[in-house]
Amino acid sequence: MGKGADSILNTKSYAFAIRIVKLSQFLQKDRSEYILSKQILRSGTAIGALIRESEFGQSKSDFIHKLSIALKEANETDYWISLLYDTEYIDKSQYTSIQADCNELISLLVASIKTLKTNLNS
Repeated sequence: MGKGADSILNTKSYAFAIRIVKLSQFLQKDRSEYILSKQILRSGTAIGALIRESEFGQSKSDFIHKLSIALKEANETDYWISLLYDTEYIDKSQYTSIQADCNELISLLVASIKTLKTNLNS
């Protein structure tokens, strides 16, 4: 369960969660948008929480399972980011920046899960 990858995932998912909290605050305060902001707040902050929770998985399979749920939450967050952009709640620069971070998390999670599954089956 390579500590290097875990550390990168922890750091990047925590920084992403902070961005999501600030985005949610912006949506509520400046855009008076409450429904989508709560959806993205839930899914966007769940990514890091699940990654952190995975560290104490009862087995390698449990670890992989938690990371897989984090991946699902990241994919859902990507959906909300696109919806916010397409409904003009966020502008192109906000969208491009936060979506790049979300896609990086998705890529890191996919790579980690693939590596862990390969190691599990070896």
